[in-house]
Amino acid sequence: MTTICDLPEDVLVELLSLLPARELLRSCRLVCSQWRDVVDLTTLWKRKCQREGFYAQNLDRSVTDWKIFYMLSNLKRNLIKNPSAQDNFRHWKLDKNEGDKWKIEVLPGPHGTGMPDPKVEKYFVTSYGPCFKSQLITLQKEGYWNQLMDEKRPEIVVKDWYAARFDCGCRYELTVRLLSEDYIVLQEFHPKPVVIEQWSDATWREISYTFQNYPAGVRHIWFQHGGQDTQFWAGWYGIRVTNSSITIGPLTML
Repeated sequence: MTTICDLPEDVLVELLSLLPARELLRSCRLVCSQWRDVVDLTTLWKRKCQREGFYAQNLDRSVTDWKIFYMLSNLKRNLIKNPSAQDNFRHWKLDKNEGDKWKIEVLPGPHGTGMPDPKVEKYFVTSYGPCFKSQLITLQKEGYWNQLMDEKRPEIVVKDWYAARFDCGCRYELTVRLLSEDYIVLQEFHPKPVVIEQWSDATWREISYTFQNYPAGVRHIWFQHGGQDTQFWAGWYGIRVTNSSITIGPLTML
């Protein structure tokens, strides 16, 4: 009697590529030596990338490990929760909340402009005293296991959007730290504060940074942003922030 093990390798690759990666690695790979070898094939993981929209022809020369490429592509998403004030201040720690404190407003807001992304409807706005908020991301909880981070060092891409009101100057600051298990800073991105003068165009601007070739041992990412207005006006005339993101992906994905 013919069994599934008698199928040609290319047919078996096609069938197994339909299964979730977790099942392939935890179950199928243990069935027999033939299935183990097929699960380890580059062609199987490349096929899964094709099926799920992660594949492009220009990647053929640059991807050295299609299994890891698939895993990282499958995991890739925004690790910042509630980035655009959809859920009030949930998931954010208010590190400094001075002046008239943080507030949420609807775009475009007073003397403001709209965001390039129409899906973003709200923003966080600071006051005349320092206002900073942060999130701490634990990578293992998000599916990024220690060996993956230490051996593959996938790109960590940070993005944030900020804007001023037209009628008031303000200051914007961003700090992102890669932390060890014991919260020791392994690498940091902390650009010079951005000072926007009064009567600016109130345009939303994006800041972006990519961590590469960072030390082994990264287990957490700490993200903090904020600022204040520079004219000390009562109310909410300070920097506006929204649509923050941290993504982790393969080195070939820009």
